[in-house]
Amino acid sequence: MFCGDSERKLLFSELVDTATVHADHWENTKIYGLFRNEWGMSAVCVYTIRDINDVFMNSSFNGQTSETTTNRQRDCVEDSSKISLNILRMIDKNSELEDWIHPVGNSNPLLFSHHNYTHISVDSFQQKDNSQHPVIFLSLNNGRIHKVLQHENEPFIIAEYRPFSHTTHITSINLHSSSKKLYVNSRDQLVQVDVANCTQYGSTCQDCILSRDPYCGWKDGLCTSDTHNALQDVARGNPALCPSATSKSQGARHEMKAERRSESMVSVPFRSRYFLTCPVSSHHAEYIWKSPGQTTNCSSKGEQCVHLIHSMGPEQEGLHQCLSEERGYHKVLAQYQLMLKGRTESLRLPQLESLELQQPSFS
Repeated sequence: MFCGDSERKLLFSELVDTATVHADHWENTKIYGLFRNEWGMSAVCVYTIRDINDVFMNSSFNGQTSETTTNRQRDCVEDSSKISLNILRMIDKNSELEDWIHPVGNSNPLLFSHHNYTHISVDSFQQKDNSQHPVIFLSLNNGRIHKVLQHENEPFIIAEYRPFSHTTHITSINLHSSSKKLYVNSRDQLVQVDVANCTQYGSTCQDCILSRDPYCGWKDGLCTSDTHNALQDVARGNPALCPSATSKSQGARHEMKAERRSESMVSVPFRSRYFLTCPVSSHHAEYIWKSPGQTTNCSSKGEQCVHLIHSMGPEQEGLHQCLSEERGYHKVLAQYQLMLKGRTESLRLPQLESLELQQPSFS
C-alpha cells in the first residue's frame, strides 16, 4: 500500500493500524490506514475495497517468473491443506504484489503529523444535508486522543482528550458509534470517553459553531449533542451565523465581540515581577495581551497564555486584557486592573493567585 507525497518526497512505509468504514455497496467500503515513517512522523491514507480487490485480482507477485502462478485462479480455497507445494513455495518466496495499492484518487495523505499516533478509529457521520463528515480518532503515544474532522481533503483537529490522569501507553481504542462513546484501553485501565460532550466548547453560540464538531450544535441556548434542527457549520465554522452575534460589516469581514469578563483588581508591590495568566480555550485562535501602552502576542501551544510583568511600576498600572480572535470572533478571556500595592492596600483587593481560572479545552 502506498501512502506518501511524491512531490515532497515523503513516504510512510510502516502500516501501524487500520479502521474500516462500511458502505451500502461493498466496493465502496473504505479502509483508513495509519502509517509511520522512519522519522517518527504519522500519516493517514484512505483506500477503497474496490481498488484493493483489483490489485489482488490482477497484479503479479513481485519477482514472479512462473507462468503457472501468473495464470492461477485467485479464489479462496475451502481447504488450505490442499494447496500445492509449488504455490506454498511461491508464497514463501514472493509475498509482495508487484502493483501498488494507491489511496482514493491517487491523493496525498489525508493527514500527516509529527505526532506519534498509535491507533485509529473512524466514525462516518452524515449531516442533515446528507454530506459526509468522517470523524477520526487517533491515539498518541502519551495516552491522549486527537479527534479530527475530515472535510474534503482538509483535516481539522476538533479536540484533544485526556482519558488518563498520567502519561501511559494506549493498547487499543474502540468506538461505539450509536452511543458516541470511545473505549480506551491501557495496560491497567479501561476508560469510557463521551465524544459528544458538547459543553466543553463553552456557553456561547460562537464557540459552539467554531468547534466544527459534527456531534454538536447550538440549540435552545446550549451547545448540545441533540443536533436535530440545531445550528451547525461543520464545513466552515463561521461564527457569523449565530443569531446573537452583534456584527459590523467591514467589507467581507465580520467582527463579533463576546461579552466582556468583569475585571479583577490586583495589587502588585513596587518593582516586583508578576505573571498574568488566561486560559487557552482554542488552539485555532490567536491570542494577545493588551496592556497600557503596548500589545504583545501570546503563544496558544500551552494551556495558559502568560504575560510577564518584569518590574511593576506606575507605567504598568491600568487595564491588562487577554483577548482571542478566531475567524473574526473576538473574545475577552481575562482582564485585570493592576495598581501599585501601596495605593490599594486599604481596598483589601484579592491577589492574582486567588483567582479561579477556567480550565482550557482543545477545540
